[in-house]
Amino acid sequence: MTDVAFHSGLPDKLVYACRLLRKAYRQGRRVEVRGEADVLARLDPLLWTFEQQEFVPHARLQAGQRVEAPLHRTPIWLVAEARPDLQASVLVNLGPQPAADYARFERIVELVGTEALERQEGRQRWRYYESQGCKPEHLSPTNHAAG
Repeated sequence: MTDVAFHSGLPDKLVYACRLLRKAYRQGRRVEVRGEADVLARLDPLLWTFEQQEFVPHARLQAGQRVEAPLHRTPIWLVAEARPDLQASVLVNLGPQPAADYARFERIVELVGTEALERQEGRQRWRYYESQGCKPEHLSPTNHAAG
């Protein structure tokens, strides 16, 4: 069964995502990061600049874009749609919809900001995963640091 963790109450989801992705990279994880195009467009440069002298290796794929052979080793992928060809074990969801393909991941991390709409969408995603038999866990920034 897929582990599902909700990190909620995040004042800056993208900076939090950077720290989380850095931690996943250091642990040798392959991560698919899903979100809307504008969110991914903001996250992409942050992974280069969120801390001085540090870079989180990643690539951004456009819808339908093929992964060229030299890029297969990339550990973190920013995508707007499901990409089973990436063979990621972790999904970080920055989008408003739950991952319908949740079962192909070992772990799903749902990031939820502080705005009312984001909290509402997060509750809907929580209910979706529960309805699929998952037992989501809740982590807030005060009881879990992204590392």
